[in-house]
Amino acid sequence: MQSIDNILKIVADKTGCDDVNSTSDIEHDLGCYGDDFHELIDEYSKKFHVDMTSYLWYFHTGEEGNNIGGSFFKAPYERVDRIPVTPNLLLDFANKGKWDLRYPEHSIPKRRYDLIINLIVLVGAVAFAIYHWFFK
Repeated sequence: MQSIDNILKIVADKTGCDDVNSTSDIEHDLGCYGDDFHELIDEYSKKFHVDMTSYLWYFHTGEEGNNIGGSFFKAPYERVDRIPVTPNLLLDFANKGKWDLRYPEHSIPKRRYDLIINLIVLVGAVAFAIYHWFFK
């Protein structure tokens, strides 16, 4: 059985926050978001041997960076209500050995149209830059 102290230590180490308690919302209270949140969850799952098969990231954190396509199509995390992750929740799943959260019914498109638009904009910008570099 894991103890809350083990969970608090990994959360404090990964977030850089000293004021972590068992009910801290890792994203909102500790400011751990996006890639940093994913790194924390990845390290947690490895250290405590938690099967993350059922984990759905978009319920717990967003993405970093600019999302131009998000102006036209919502990203997955904007389509669901956020579910906070706390050290207590992490402790429960560490002791169960699996991410055991029942997510609400939801529908996420199979394709990320927001990212497709971002790719089109990026390719267009690169093509424009190359054209001006070589032909002007």
